[in-house]
Amino acid sequence: MQTNAALQAISPSEAKRLMAQGATLIDIRNPDEHTRERIAAARNVPLNRLSQLENLTGPVIFHCRGGKRTTDNARQLHAAARCEAYMLAGGIDAWREAGLPVIADASQPIEIGRQVMIAAGALVFLGVLLGTFVRPELYALSGLIGAGLVFAGVSGWCGLAKLLGVMPWNQPRLGA
Repeated sequence: MQTNAALQAISPSEAKRLMAQGATLIDIRNPDEHTRERIAAARNVPLNRLSQLENLTGPVIFHCRGGKRTTDNARQLHAAARCEAYMLAGGIDAWREAGLPVIADASQPIEIGRQVMIAAGALVFLGVLLGTFVRPELYALSGLIGAGLVFAGVSGWCGLAKLLGVMPWNQPRLGA
């Protein structure tokens, strides 16, 4: 088991054992990620909603997709838990690779972050094609998308993600 200054990393089998003894599993990923694939017992509390963690009696186990978000935010997570707390080493990916069950719903849209990468990549590629075969001025499309991605990375605000978030395929489904 790996140790972090704030949270101890535990294996999927150790997490399963603790959960059988009453530990709470918290998925810190965004709701769109959690809806698409999740561990059945996991409660979804995204990082930006940690204030919702109240009255936890511990122990609590935090997880994300691959472990990086949990590791990067270990101190904040430990402080929010205010009880015995761990992180699932390798996240839901490690849980699945250990042969433990996950609930996957492929009918849900892919995560907004991946949609942004697909859309931005397609627009950059389109800008290069248009600049090469139509008019050189159309290379500017690729430049604008690149500038937008830099702005999103620096500011934490992504206009393309906001736009994709209101698209019909990303709206909650009735009865889902």
